[in-house]
Amino acid sequence: MSRLAAGFFARDSVAVARDLLGCRLVHDTPGGRLLARIVEVEAYLGDGSDPASHAHGGQTPRNASMFGPPGHFYVYLCMGLHHCANLVCEPAAGASAVLLRAAEPLAGESIMTVARGGRGGRDLTSGPGKLCQAFGISLAHDGATALRGPLRVEPRAGPLAEPVLAGPRIGISKAAELPYRFFLAGNPFVTRSPLNRAARPLETGILGPLRSLR
Repeated sequence: MSRLAAGFFARDSVAVARDLLGCRLVHDTPGGRLLARIVEVEAYLGDGSDPASHAHGGQTPRNASMFGPPGHFYVYLCMGLHHCANLVCEPAAGASAVLLRAAEPLAGESIMTVARGGRGGRDLTSGPGKLCQAFGISLAHDGATALRGPLRVEPRAGPLAEPVLAGPRIGISKAAELPYRFFLAGNPFVTRSPLNRAARPLETGILGPLRSLR
């Protein structure tokens, strides 16, 4: 079994987010293995410059995992309804993270469908709350390592076949315009949003001027 090293996550969250695309989310459950290919992510900065980041106001009991070592999960409950899973980046206390927005199921779809109350197809994992529900990710995984163990992230099986697009973040009211959401063009599990029309290929250099503002 190939593994990601802690050093993969001990970098700027924008770089980690881009490189997470195509990596595999794995959960070995009592009912069987769940496996999905990560197809959409969002980066959140931890240096105080990102008002949309949960770490922007400093450390609290809720976001404490963001301030921990890289390569761990930060899981929170959104609006008391659904869980969202993030991967902690940068060295300890860097407090940046990447939200797992969507993934393409590769194995264990029948288990995911049961967890999702019978909803299948692209509705399985096409959103952060759906993904957590399908994979059985909860607050019990907050602070757990993503490098090994039953719930983990593994490297890509091969090079990406699809172009990577960068566009505005979704579902936030502050700094949503920053193009820190990355997704695989044309993948059916990517969030359907009018904001996708504003996405651009990474080759256009869309990140350069914005990253310089940090």
